[in-house]
Amino acid sequence: MALLLWTAFATLQVRAADIAPFVGDYIGSANLVEKDGTETPRDMSVSIKELKNGFNVSWTTTTYRGDGRVKEQKFSVDFLPSERSDVFSAAMKRNVFGHEVPLDPMQGEPFVWGRIEGDTMTVFSLFIGETGDYELQQYDRTLAEGGLDLSFSRFRNGVKSRSVETFLQKQ
Repeated sequence: MALLLWTAFATLQVRAADIAPFVGDYIGSANLVEKDGTETPRDMSVSIKELKNGFNVSWTTTTYRGDGRVKEQKFSVDFLPSERSDVFSAAMKRNVFGHEVPLDPMQGEPFVWGRIEGDTMTVFSLFIGETGDYELQQYDRTLAEGGLDLSFSRFRNGVKSRSVETFLQKQ
């Protein structure tokens, strides 16, 4: 029994150590490329923090429209280790027992998960529409000298509809 507990603890420590190189605050800007080729300027920031049982990724995107409008979106997701090595489940709400659980994509909520593969942390968000169609967003954040290389893609029913790539400077 002691060996089983030690093995489980050691596994969590290894997974927690995987997040350490990513921890920090990062900022940058880029032009979002729409599927029609038009570009929209954006400022972006991300904060990655280690938590007791996982990690948190919080990010903000500020979009500047051609007509002068400014739109800011903020997101924050806690990630917990899963049974799969280097794959993390999102803990976005609490169930009736007080446990953190993912949201329900069949209720129009995003299903979010993350993974760390080598020097890249990826966060996926899956949205299921009213008619069963879907949207998948993928944020790849790759360690780079002085910060992170960000690659974002949005797919609707398997077709890429927008993308952006930029460098986020570590603060």
